[in-house]
Amino acid sequence: MIKITFLDGNVKEFEKGISAGEIAQSISSGLRKKSVAAKVNGEMYDLSRPIEEDAKLELITNDMIDAFDILNHSTAHLMAQAIKSLWPDAKFGVGPNIENGFYYDVDVEPAIVESDLPKIEKEMKRLASKAEVITRKVVSKEEALEMFKEDPYKVELIKDLEGTITVYSQGDFTDLCRGVHLPKTSDIKHFKLMSLAGAYWRGDSNNKQLQRVYGTSHFTAEGLNNYLKFLEEAEKRDHRRLGKELELFFLSEFGPGFPFFLPKGMAVRNELENLWHEEHAKAGYQEIKTPIMLNKELWEISGHWFNYRENMYTSEIDDVEYAIKPMNCPGSILVYKNDLHSYRDFPIRMGELGIVHRHEFSGALHGLFRVRNFTQDDAHIFLTPDQIESEIIGVIELIDKFYSDIFGFEYHIELSTRPEKAIGSVEIWDMAEKALANALQHKGIEYKLNPGDGAFYGPKLDFKIKDAIGRTWQCGTIQLDFNLPERFDLTYIGEDGQKHRPVMIHRVVYGSMERFMGILIEHYAGAFPTWLSPVQVKVIAVSNEHHGDYAKEVANVLKEAHIRVENDIRDEKLGYKIRDAQVHKIPYQLVLGDNEAKEKTVTYRAYGKQEQITVSLEDFVSMIQEEIQSKKHKD
Repeated sequence: MIKITFLDGNVKEFEKGISAGEIAQSISSGLRKKSVAAKVNGEMYDLSRPIEEDAKLELITNDMIDAFDILNHSTAHLMAQAIKSLWPDAKFGVGPNIENGFYYDVDVEPAIVESDLPKIEKEMKRLASKAEVITRKVVSKEEALEMFKEDPYKVELIKDLEGTITVYSQGDFTDLCRGVHLPKTSDIKHFKLMSLAGAYWRGDSNNKQLQRVYGTSHFTAEGLNNYLKFLEEAEKRDHRRLGKELELFFLSEFGPGFPFFLPKGMAVRNELENLWHEEHAKAGYQEIKTPIMLNKELWEISGHWFNYRENMYTSEIDDVEYAIKPMNCPGSILVYKNDLHSYRDFPIRMGELGIVHRHEFSGALHGLFRVRNFTQDDAHIFLTPDQIESEIIGVIELIDKFYSDIFGFEYHIELSTRPEKAIGSVEIWDMAEKALANALQHKGIEYKLNPGDGAFYGPKLDFKIKDAIGRTWQCGTIQLDFNLPERFDLTYIGEDGQKHRPVMIHRVVYGSMERFMGILIEHYAGAFPTWLSPVQVKVIAVSNEHHGDYAKEVANVLKEAHIRVENDIRDEKLGYKIRDAQVHKIPYQLVLGDNEAKEKTVTYRAYGKQEQITVSLEDFVSMIQEEIQSKKHKD
């Protein structure tokens, strides 16, 4: 007999070799029906896998995140089975679950095309209806190599494996896999294949390019339909399309990954940068600007030359090798080393909107989200160990002001602690982690703990914001660093008159200016709040002939009040001009006719609303100035 401890602390005895599925059935048939897998002493188990020793058991039910991952991983196998049925000579790379679904990399001739996806789906449904049991088997490396000897990709993976090797079978299809999986194929009901892409085998451009087939799978028809509607909404908000339509930015074949910002895009960017300058000055930051290109020796000291070289652009000056900076930190350190420092100077907060360049594979480039040059809103803070907690609280408050007060984002924070390979003493790490946790507790902020997920040079806090349609984006980060102060021999004179090593904090709020702009474009669906909108008011004369002079007068008054305004003097019908202002998502339209010109008033309509309101020009200017000044975000 073995003892099984449940999450509520109850302990029951069962025969050795019982499965989690049988245990669930013994509790209730309803629980068994909802269960898809289990955690046995923290390890994921298939429901049918025997439990051979005393264990703590957690059943994974279909309403849990782990269950969604298992469903999608199982669906990836079902898709591979269907492809093998339709293309018998197909060879397979890897097929994991991903955030919202799954993919499988396939080597197949003739190549799969978009029109083949419905055919593959149909075959998947046929195979699923057979309700074949999905079984797990442990095999030796020799057995695995024999099983997959016709598939070079699997053979390569097997040769790299250490420890237990498992395969999963359903019907006549067997795949190399760690697991876990659903009990049977008929548990897979609601899925859709989404798209095709190219992917180099093992991410190496020297290897063959395989076809990557993407899909998504859900436990209910409603879940699948909701996700497809979400994708439709995301497509409407695609920042690449809106960036073109709203004349914000473009990308050129002459500089892949190097975005061009148009005047309207610069209006948005300038507002974000002005806000950054203003709030950082209030928070006690001193701004610096460091060179874009620096000597190779600096990057050797920092470690980037040895660990990041393949992502750096280089050049030669006077027979000396230089690198364009991929990060701003070494430049800030040189600024720190430019002077002697006392403990009385601390904390020293250096902020920089620094342009960095990083080589990205062309296939990874994506609008403003993944580029080769971008501006990081970096700050580097130098401080004593006993200042960590108070300084972290200040940074959290600054980030919260941006995210919550100004942009209206919900967000959560994750604390990542000491990894296995970490520099610095355990005592310093413990103190630093405690300081981060204390700062969050002091602010009453709940957080997710990621044990062992910190950088090798220090623990960190990651800020994950949620946009208008529920997507999560990693933006702000606070990282403690014990490595660079050591590498660059940074010191300060302590209260005891001796030299001491400062602690360094790296932190960003926006992260990348370009990426944050892309997030905002999609968050607002291009309809920016008034303070951020590239054009804040569109002036439209009912008749250019009769009301054009007054329209010019109104536009000039607005410009004098530092309001971004466009005067539509095109010889077009009134309805066309109004619709065009709506298409370009301009916050306010002013329609000026006989009454307005006579009474010196304006009739305005806010974006997305039908109501038209007439007020004096003076009152309108005051109203919009107040709205801009308050930086009111959209609810």
